[in-house]
Amino acid sequence: MRASLPFSLRNLGIAACLLTLAACSDSSTSPGELEGDILPLSDFRAGIATWYDATGAGNCGYDASPNDMDVAAMDKPEFDNSAMCGACAEVQGPQGTVRVRIVDSCPECPAGHLDLSEQAFSKIAPVKDGRVTTQWRLISCNVQGPVRYRIKEGSSEWWVGIQVRNHRLPIKKLEYQKSGSWVEIKREDYNYFVANSGIGPGPVKIRITATDGQQLVDTLPEIKAEKIFDGAAQFSLQ
Repeated sequence: MRASLPFSLRNLGIAACLLTLAACSDSSTSPGELEGDILPLSDFRAGIATWYDATGAGNCGYDASPNDMDVAAMDKPEFDNSAMCGACAEVQGPQGTVRVRIVDSCPECPAGHLDLSEQAFSKIAPVKDGRVTTQWRLISCNVQGPVRYRIKEGSSEWWVGIQVRNHRLPIKKLEYQKSGSWVEIKREDYNYFVANSGIGPGPVKIRITATDGQQLVDTLPEIKAEKIFDGAAQFSLQ
């Protein structure tokens, strides 16, 4: 259950700064310019943060992640039919900064509102405050190793759902190769790319495209339900 506690009056001064001055951020890096180990993907924007009892699972269909609880739910319009699943955001609050991974949607949240896990919220403000004004931006995810592909339960050569995991940049598109041509697979709002007529038993070549246009091509050796395959590479920090 998501918490929505009253905003603390002692944060109003900081909140006013965050709302009116982008210069409150100590970062002048523009999107596309590498900043340490991250690549900013958008400018900072004013927003709201609350917290809820997150597990790491949610609308994005990921497994619970008790060892990685810096996660968040994004407002439904910007969640964009699961297009933001696995994307990362940097959130600046009254008392600190946290980087979170998007794992869920928040249907009741207005645009610009991120609902953080309690653990993530505690890094930017006292948990008892419940709701604070923030600045946040999209950034690259600090992942290790190659992208991964999970085959959904119930999949077969005649129907398949494919989920992309462990990606540094948000995923824009997934395609498979058929008779020498690339065929796009529709993304569902639960973060699987679903081919209702299947793509065969495998091996099958697939191609994913990140929001910045980078592409990775991999071969799934077989279509087997609940199987996870490592890709050959990871998106770069261009």
